[in-house]
Amino acid sequence: MTEEQLSQGPVHAVHVELGATFAPFGGWEMPVSYAGVVAEHTAVRESVGVFDVSHLGKALVRGSGAAAFVNSALTNDLDKIGPGKAQYTLCCTPSGGVIDDLIAYYVGPDEVFLVPNAANTADVVAALAATAPEGVTVENQHRDFGVIAVQGPKSADVLTALGLPTDIEYMAFADATWDGVPVRVCRSGYTGEVGFELLPRWEDSEKLFRAAVEQVRAHGGQVAGLGARDTLRTEMGYPLHGHELSLEISPLEARCGWAIGWKKPKFWGKETLTDEKESGPARKLWGIKALDRGVLRAGQTVLRDGESIGETTSGTFSPTLKVGIALALLDSGAGVSAGDEISVDVRGRSLRAEVVSPPFVEINTK
Repeated sequence: MTEEQLSQGPVHAVHVELGATFAPFGGWEMPVSYAGVVAEHTAVRESVGVFDVSHLGKALVRGSGAAAFVNSALTNDLDKIGPGKAQYTLCCTPSGGVIDDLIAYYVGPDEVFLVPNAANTADVVAALAATAPEGVTVENQHRDFGVIAVQGPKSADVLTALGLPTDIEYMAFADATWDGVPVRVCRSGYTGEVGFELLPRWEDSEKLFRAAVEQVRAHGGQVAGLGARDTLRTEMGYPLHGHELSLEISPLEARCGWAIGWKKPKFWGKETLTDEKESGPARKLWGIKALDRGVLRAGQTVLRDGESIGETTSGTFSPTLKVGIALALLDSGAGVSAGDEISVDVRGRSLRAEVVSPPFVEINTK
């Protein structure tokens, strides 16, 4: 995709003003960094950061029995939550591959709001629309709403200063009003820290983002870009579609079996995934922490005793641990466990590393 074809979000002008560096991601021109990835990452871990992630998809499933229909399609069990709650779930193929991982907002029995990944929104909407029963509609609302993530120990202080609600349980949401305009506030995020995701209307997003930036800076925080978002989620071991999840990588391989409602009568891919659960996945996602100096990246071969046992799916420098870290799919037959020493082929050089059970650092979402 050429630069001319990249989509821009409702806050793009603010990123330019703030001096962001940009890169393509999922078909969108995204801000990568402002003050530097390490500084932005550290702000989220220690104080607070604000991200514009309006590139994320949005879709509305509405009509009589909409929630029951979504529950019959996506992996997690909506019956375990109720109105006002949100849930991480997966949209799979019959063969158990992952079309996308997404958040489902349970508004009510007849309305579910979905937030898929940017590049997969059309595929998720098409798959749901093709199987929706009469009376249930599936609408792509990608450009109807923005998404602003306020993450870090001081995130509640920022929301309080904005006049938005904070007394919300983890993975729950509230519909509020800010400066006379509607905003959905969810206690969720992709950083491993306590935080909130704000969903204003597309046309209101720039004004709210500017206000959030002002308050984040007043509380000692930073505006953060895609670079810090990636280092933060990698430290948590959170999967990124296209890396740790894909049409070729199953939820069980990616350690996402917890997001599957195994007792539900049906969901897309249930038969295949149930068989895989019983036999055990052929490979499994592990963390890798470098013992030698070197850069870990996706697509590097992982070896033990000179034999290939898998490949890295994501890799970065951990600003928290000050070492290289990676996520990797390792063959189950290799019998690896946390603490094992392995090596990674980094451009022909053997880099010593340790197998880690993710996350790499403590999760503080609650």
